[in-house]
Amino acid sequence: MGESNCCWSRKPLLHRETMLAAAAVYREMYGNDDGTVPATFQIYYMIGWKFHESQARPAQRGSATVSFGDLKKINESVVGRKKL
Repeated sequence: MGESNCCWSRKPLLHRETMLAAAAVYREMYGNDDGTVPATFQIYYMIGWKFHESQARPAQRGSATVSFGDLKKINESVVGRKKL
């Protein structure tokens, strides 16, 4: 997928020979008879945040004017319009 490993202790370069060897092993283990190679992947999202005095304060808990439960209603109305 062309993604990079963002770990601080990792080397930033993956050698071509390493990729070709891994591809050959993967093809041998999981390749199909027609020459295709199925592949799956997982995406992990991480976020880091640290408070700073210059940032706005979060709203008071319970002060929301819209419920997350109402999001389902929005989706249903959009799906309903597409069927018209």
